[in-house]
Formats: sequence, C-alpha cells, structure tokens
Amino acid sequence: MLSPAKINLSLRILGKRPDGFHEIDTLMAKLPGLADGITITPARSFSFTCDDLSLPTDSGNLIVKAAEALAAESRESLPYHIHLEKRIPHGAGLGGGSSNAATTLLALNGQLDKPLPPETLHNIAAALGSDIPFFLYAGTARCTGRGEIITAAKNPPPLPIVLFKPMFSVPTPDSYRNCLDAEPLPGIRYGEQHLGELTLINDLEKPVFRKHRYLAELKDWLLQRRDTRAALMSGSGSTVFAILRPNADPARLINSAHKYFDQNLWTWSGSL
Repeated sequence: MLSPAKINLSLRILGKRPDGFHEIDTLMAKLPGLADGITITPARSFSFTCDDLSLPTDSGNLIVKAAEALAAESRESLPYHIHLEKRIPHGAGLGGGSSNAATTLLALNGQLDKPLPPETLHNIAAALGSDIPFFLYAGTARCTGRGEIITAAKNPPPLPIVLFKPMFSVPTPDSYRNCLDAEPLPGIRYGEQHLGELTLINDLEKPVFRKHRYLAELKDWLLQRRDTRAALMSGSGSTVFAILRPNADPARLINSAHKYFDQNLWTWSGSL
C-alpha cells in the first residue's frame, strides 16, 4: 500500500485555543507520486519493522500507536506484521508519519471481524495527531479546528512542483511556540501568492524563518528563478516547495539549487 505525502497550499494561524493547541485553517493536498510503502502480512502476533533504522519501531512510532489504538477500540487482536519502506523524509512538513498512521488504520480496520465505522476511525486518528484525519479521506481538503475538521475541497490542477528539504528538520512544537508574535525578516516575501483559484500563504514562515534563515533564503532564491510561479514552506517545515511554469525543466532548477545551496539538499519533482 502507498502512504502519500502532503503539502500545505495555505496555512493560517487564527489563535491559541484553551486546550493549548492553535486554531488553524489550512488547505492540504496529497502528493501521490511521493509515498512510503506499507506492507501488512498475517503473523502470530503484531510486529513492526522499518527500512529506516533511525526511526523507532516501538510505540514511539505512529504506526504502532495507530495499531494499538485500533486494537483497544475494537477489542480485537491484530496478528499482523507491518513493514514500512520510508521514502518521505521525516521532520519535513510533509505529513509522512501522519500518513503512515492513517494508512495503517484503514488497512487494519479492513481486516477486523467487525470493522469500525468511519466516524470512529476519525476520532481515533484525531486523538493520535491533528494531521492524521486528513489522510483518511481522498483528495484535497480544507482542515480547520486544530486540523481535525475535514471539508472536501476542489483538487488543484496538475501543476508541476519541486520539493526542497535541507539536512535539518524543524520540530512542529518549535514552529508553533512563537507563531502569533514572530517578527518578519526584512526583504522576505510572506504575503499571499495567487495562482488562479489558489491562494498560497503560510503563517508559520515567520517564526520558522527567524530561527532557520536558510529556509528564508531558499524561498527567496526560488521566487527569483524565472521558472518559478510560487514558492512556500510546507506545514511547519523544513520543506520548501516551488510551483513551476508549465514548460519549466525541474532538473535545471534542482541542479541550480544544489550548486547554490548544498549538494545534500533533498529534492523531489512531480505534480500536484
């Protein structure tokens, strides 16, 4: 099974809630061309492995947490081995862990003697993480509340896109900690970018860019390229994506970025 990445085409922070979370309004789109692989096979008992040895394989992994939560809610055993082939970089703002959890919930629920209804799966997902419910549903969605309220949205046109992620990651709590009062860096464009019906903006850029100026420079550099129509940080970072003009060559932009910034800059090109 494929567990796709996502990007945030817009992310507005509306304020802090009494429960400590932030009220958000975000438009998220899946990237089906960038996905982890999840294999589930029958076994004597539950187990989990991953080809990325830097990731935990105990309850510190969202796949294991999702399986444990489903077993507790359904009161059924889950005698399966799950193997994860990791392709989505973690700590990137691409929702890899959240996608893994949602894919696991959907797959294992289908194996239950009495599968849980969609609303119950949604509640389990929301308890595990704010981004996880989005991945239970097909297509693009507007996500509100702390991200768990899902409203279907029109899929964007198949725009060419390139992702850029430096070697470092940005912990999500750090991004939100000072998001409401962070000052903008001089000379960096934070405002709305309009592409047809799409309005691209990310309120987390201000706090993240202050701490990680590399990302501010990356976005600014991308916006100056003639092949770039728009550039934005995805989620809480550290990925910055560029939407290209229809006939642009992604390889040319990637090669230029590697020369200007870092040969170790992770990149991916595809389409929305």
